Amino acid sequence: MKEQTYLLYAVTDFPGTDARGRTLYERVERALEGGVTCVQLREKRREVSDFLRDAREMRALCHRFGVPLLIDDDVEVALQSGADGVHVGAEDMPVAEVRKRCGPSFCVGATAKTVEQAGRAEADGADYLGVGALFPSPTKPNAIPVSREQLREICRAVRIPCVAIGGITAERVPSLAGTGICGIAVVSALFGADDVRKAAETLREAARAVVK
Repeated sequence: MKEQTYLLYAVTDFPGTDARGRTLYERVERALEGGVTCVQLREKRREVSDFLRDAREMRALCHRFGVPLLIDDDVEVALQSGADGVHVGAEDMPVAEVRKRCGPSFCVGATAKTVEQAGRAEADGADYLGVGALFPSPTKPNAIPVSREQLREICRAVRIPCVAIGGITAERVPSLAGTGICGIAVVSALFGADDVRKAAETLREAARAVVK
């Protein structure tokens, strides 16, 4: 995928309806209308059959907008659903194993919190890195923090795109200017908004201003 694909990377929140009665499908559709450039479907502790069904629905929705769908953690769901790729964390299947299992055309993303982790993931075949948490995040309150300087060092150490993640809001995006990121990944700032489409538009403009 091209670097601009990661400009506004949406990571889904919980499945089902939210407090406003919006389904996951509706929330993602509004985000796509607002300019999201990539979607990661994350459904922790979800039954595989339900996860696979949602992944197939999301693939069709994302592809209608010309946007790739990535699956969080579950390589088999990613392959069976026809998704465009998978994102794995430090405790998931190793990047090298994912690459061997999925082939060269499958997009593989990896989480990195240090320069060493970033270099290893790149060497093992990762296409991009998710770096964070940059700020306190309601979705991962116990996440190990990554400083702005660490983010900049990671971006400089690798040749693959780096996406900033963790508690990112439109107001916080300007502080990431000059780090070398190719985009931002968001959850709550997007799907927790009253107007998801408007939030996506605002976040995309904020990201465009700092991504060079």
